Amino acid sequence: MKDKRILYVSSEVVPYLPETEISSMSFETPRMVNQQGGQIRIFMPRYGNINERRHQLHEVIRLSGINLVINDLDMPLIIKVASIPKERIQVYFIDNDEYFKRKATLTDEDGKLFSDNDERAIFFAKGVIETVKKLNWSPDIIHIHGWLASLLPLYLKQFYKDEPLFNESKIVTSVYNQSFEDTLNKDMINKIKFDNIADEAIKVLEKPTYNNIMKVAIDNSDALIIGSETIPDELSDYLKDSNKPVLDFKEKDEFAEAYTEFYNTSVLD
Repeated sequence: MKDKRILYVSSEVVPYLPETEISSMSFETPRMVNQQGGQIRIFMPRYGNINERRHQLHEVIRLSGINLVINDLDMPLIIKVASIPKERIQVYFIDNDEYFKRKATLTDEDGKLFSDNDERAIFFAKGVIETVKKLNWSPDIIHIHGWLASLLPLYLKQFYKDEPLFNESKIVTSVYNQSFEDTLNKDMINKIKFDNIADEAIKVLEKPTYNNIMKVAIDNSDALIIGSETIPDELSDYLKDSNKPVLDFKEKDEFAEAYTEFYNTSVLD
């Protein structure tokens, strides 16, 4: 992967959040590419339960300061950055007081999904893309982890389809078993339609379940990785029917060679 540019976009990354399948692979995969001489950037949300002092986050003024329009509202974009100790890896944090200041990630203290998770996902996707544009950094591969990050393929292929910086970028989405009950905000589809995204691209989001949100990510990705030993049967079938390259699940202690080969042969070919 020497000199290849890979953008990692994840809902969670260790050491900033507790270790899960997603947060672990969102660290291990870029570390692998970094050790192979690749160039990486990692983006995640700056949730309010991330300790900024302990992890030495600081705002990047030159990247902050623009407003993103979410459902006809101007929402300020704040960019923070930190370095993972001993790894020489920088992580960029997408921040906004309205969406990310609360002291939790995706659910409240009763385990109930935040009602604005749909808007947070839209803000995160647009925030990452706008920041990468400001960095003027054209990635060869964009690798998505976690459902809060899963609108990025849709926005890149639809809303930003004429952005030359991403003309050659290939999108890989890892599909995990981390899901949620019920649905996100039922008005999610209308908030995405506000960005003039075609109805046929998001029709399934009339019911914004975990499976349907991931189907939209699959539709707009170039290749897929099964990130959990088991995933919902509905998504397993959808992956088989996608006619796209799919890498089967690999354990953490054996993923490196398989991911490298997949990147080189199935994604970059």
